[in-house]
Amino acid sequence: MFQGSQSMVKKMKTVIIKHPHQAFISQEHLDQSWKTFNYTDRPDWDRALHEYAKFESILRDHVENVLHLPQSDKTGLDSIYAHDPVKFTSKGAIILKSGKELRQGEAEVYKAFLEENNIPILGQLTGDALSDGGDLVWLDDKTLAIGLGFRTNETAIVQITEMVKDFTDEIIVVQLPYDRGPAECLHLMSVISMVDHDLAVVYSKLMPVFFRQLLIDRGIQLIEVPDDEYENLGSNVLALAPRVCMVVAGNPITKQRLLDAGATVYEYEGEEISYKGTGGPTCLTSPVERN
Repeated sequence: MFQGSQSMVKKMKTVIIKHPHQAFISQEHLDQSWKTFNYTDRPDWDRALHEYAKFESILRDHVENVLHLPQSDKTGLDSIYAHDPVKFTSKGAIILKSGKELRQGEAEVYKAFLEENNIPILGQLTGDALSDGGDLVWLDDKTLAIGLGFRTNETAIVQITEMVKDFTDEIIVVQLPYDRGPAECLHLMSVISMVDHDLAVVYSKLMPVFFRQLLIDRGIQLIEVPDDEYENLGSNVLALAPRVCMVVAGNPITKQRLLDAGATVYEYEGEEISYKGTGGPTCLTSPVERN
């Protein structure tokens, strides 16, 4: 029976990912496409496979069901970041439409995959609505924070609010800063990762004052990420269970602060699969069920 998920931190039971074999396809494909998708550098195919093997092994040690998205000519390199085309609720998936035009083909492929695997679909964005899963953060199972920025617009927020109104108490709209402009990927999940019900890793410099204070008022302890580690995706932390998490290697201060807060931390090397496409472990995974 489908249990769904309206949590970023409960123990992960089912997750959807996409292997480099299906997203990156080959070194030749990477050579042709990395600039088009605005990667910071050309990924190395062999190293990407090695990194992903470690990443997936950690995931499989903690998650009962790991599902793989298929290769499709409707998707590109960014489809390795399986989190963005959908957001899961206790009633099923919301099929989104990315604010990055090159990623908009991913939604229909994802929808077909969910149907084939008998995973319920709650609804789908329509018309001019645009949203990435990285802009939707469950603070708890009744509270959804949505980032309003280049990847998610007001039309999408209205539609998502309508879809979840019967089982969600509060929608918090968080206006995101311009930062480096529309070509860069700044999601709400770029500046906050929930690690436990009362613990979050944050980059406060890009966080609205009201939202940071709201977290504190709710009793959530904040682990601050240093500037240089934010550039290394240090604020992108995947909770496998409460205070059991995965991070990209190369962020020792953030890692130590997590350990000091009582967390168990697993690392993977992410130069090819994370840094160059600016997508950390939360981006690489789409948690379907948590309990």
